Amino acid sequence: MLQALIWDVDGTLVESERDGHLVAFNRAFEALALPWRWSEAHYGALLRITGGRERLLADLAQRDDAPALASEREALARELHRRKNAIYAELVRDGAVPLRAGVRELLEEAMVAGVKLAIATTTSRVNVEALLKRHFDTPDAARGAGRIRFDAVVCGEDVATKKPDPEVYRRALAALRLGPLDTLALEDSPGGVAAARGAEVPVLVTRSAYFAHDTVEGAVAIGPGLDVRPAKAASRWPTCATGTRAWSTCRSSAERPRSTPLPHPLSSPSPRSFRWPSSHYARCSITPPNTATACRPSTSTTSSRSTPSCRRPRRPPRR
Repeated sequence: MLQALIWDVDGTLVESERDGHLVAFNRAFEALALPWRWSEAHYGALLRITGGRERLLADLAQRDDAPALASEREALARELHRRKNAIYAELVRDGAVPLRAGVRELLEEAMVAGVKLAIATTTSRVNVEALLKRHFDTPDAARGAGRIRFDAVVCGEDVATKKPDPEVYRRALAALRLGPLDTLALEDSPGGVAAARGAEVPVLVTRSAYFAHDTVEGAVAIGPGLDVRPAKAASRWPTCATGTRAWSTCRSSAERPRSTPLPHPLSSPSPRSFRWPSSHYARCSITPPNTATACRPSTSTTSSRSTPSCRRPRRPPRR
């Protein structure tokens, strides 16, 4: 039963990496009179590293004109990150980082349906608070201001290890007091998907600017954005061109439709009673649940990749 949507922030709620963080990093370099400027391509490569301070340290380690001592690089990275966060908050307050198309509509639909909302991100809490205040708590926010509230917000300061480690999702589930199959995660990056799947949370991927073509494994569906969705009454889960497997399990790009809408998590007549369709599981996708087999997810103890498995339901004893 779908009881909560768990949202990533950067790239999912907002296109913040391109429109906010990159701009803020370059302004922080300028504020400290440093000659460095990150291009969009270079920043895209750095995004494979989770965490702003961690990206700074990785970049400094490759620069000949950066401080030679590790302790000096660490101090410089902390100061740059602090200034970057302050500049980012200003950009958010000025409206430079809008919600992605379709996000507000889905948030409002979830609130109306009684589905809880949560955030699971490894960005800094100050960045998350700036976004929430700008878009949901201020009088001049977009329509719906003040109506949307998140039941749990887990940020980078709350975990020991950042994504793709699943700790942030496990903490979100604990705060919601829900099991993983009662929730759906919304992510944009392979690392975020890996974090959710490591906690056994099903994931829907909405492509972002920096991860538009990355290979993503283990998602229930992958699409271009939440603004391209079927109507609630007529929605269906997308399939491969062959029609036999879930979109996320297509083995080649040729099989994968380019413009198939994302599935609508709240599309059933009673969203609170929503259950995952059999197409969520590659090996069980041809036989619907509650007939010959029932499907459940399982995670191998020797691999971080989640794999589906099938089991036959017990038949009641004859009388």
